[in-house]
Amino acid sequence: MSKTSICPPQRTLFAAAAIVTIAIAGVVGFLPEKLLAATTDDTAIRPFHIHVPQAKLDDLHRRIAATRWPDKETVNDETQGITLAEMQALVQYWGKGYDWRKGEAKLNALPEFITKIDGVDIQFIHVRSREPNALPLILTHGWPGSPIELLKVIGPLTDPVAYGGRAQDAFDVVIPAIPGYGFSGKPTELGWNPDRVARAWDVLMKRLGYARYVAQGGDHGSVISDAMARQAPAGLLGIDITMPATIPANLVQGINSGTPAPAGLSASELLAYNTLSTFFGRNAAYGGMMVTRPQTIGYSLADSPSGLAAFTYEKIAEWTDSDGHPEREISRDDILDDISLYWFTNIGASASRFYWENNNNNFSAAAQKTNQIKVPVAISVFPHEIYRAPESWSRQAYPSLYYYHEVGKGGHFAAWEQPQLFTEEMRAAFKSLR
Repeated sequence: MSKTSICPPQRTLFAAAAIVTIAIAGVVGFLPEKLLAATTDDTAIRPFHIHVPQAKLDDLHRRIAATRWPDKETVNDETQGITLAEMQALVQYWGKGYDWRKGEAKLNALPEFITKIDGVDIQFIHVRSREPNALPLILTHGWPGSPIELLKVIGPLTDPVAYGGRAQDAFDVVIPAIPGYGFSGKPTELGWNPDRVARAWDVLMKRLGYARYVAQGGDHGSVISDAMARQAPAGLLGIDITMPATIPANLVQGINSGTPAPAGLSASELLAYNTLSTFFGRNAAYGGMMVTRPQTIGYSLADSPSGLAAFTYEKIAEWTDSDGHPEREISRDDILDDISLYWFTNIGASASRFYWENNNNNFSAAAQKTNQIKVPVAISVFPHEIYRAPESWSRQAYPSLYYYHEVGKGGHFAAWEQPQLFTEEMRAAFKSLR
């Protein structure tokens, strides 16, 4: 499957509902709190529609045209970061060739909603399958992604017959934006960590009427799904994760400090050890900044579209299974849909704060308390993930692991890069839990 496929809503929660149109203006009129005037029910699920005012598009184009570029890197590769030539080409296209309205229309073609949970508005996509026995599935994105990275799998998951599957493979799909991301509200207090988001996701699924469901996530979504499994709310049948926390306790310090691997590791364990050691030693500075100074990095991400693009595109390029050329797997327009979403919602600081709230993970099984999980766990390993979690570490970290599979292609943004393979993983991983 090479193009984005979106399954239109077959059924919605509302027999008749007034459409609430929200202007994404970056001003008071956009704030989700304004919606409260329309309802006295704090648990109401309201329709949601996106429209970025033309003035905001014009402002973006003006800022792009006024970009002050740094001088050229002094190396002939990307060891100092994304090259000047690459960024200038991307940003030039963003300013003169890219059309946000197409991305906006793609989102608005889906059933979108918003509801308040624990004091924060949660915006989400909810597509029900036409199949009567569809399994409810909540998908959680990560950084620098968003719900946009999951759009390509909605059609195959909800309408499997049209994509080579069977009717019994069908899912109802719920894709929320993490608080501080996308069109969800921005927390104004401490405490919106993975555990709190996990509790909110269970509230959301039950508010939608689902007594039983499964959860999947990558990046932050893996951490949140882990938290859901630890909490084990009634009705959560199991989780699938693509970025599991599996590092054994005795190896954490060595990996973080760059110490050579100890003797006795298997080939897959040695690969994981060395990959993670390189990641933390050379490629994790972005996370260190967000974990320690999310507000400081937020100023530049809020003020400069070119700076925001460089900060996020570098990781998309690095973590995609594409030899450093992500457009081979994800179209440039799709990438700019995601970057534009970050820009128009001004979430550079609020998205970074989720790292502040979740600063002790580092793929450590002990930090993530995976040994406390009793809910069934599936792990799907994509080869160009930040690291390939070995099966040995995975089984040691997750006592309830019932499914482990290494996929042939794909990276950190599995659903975005390889929607067909990702869909096949969901069908296989959750087959026994239906």
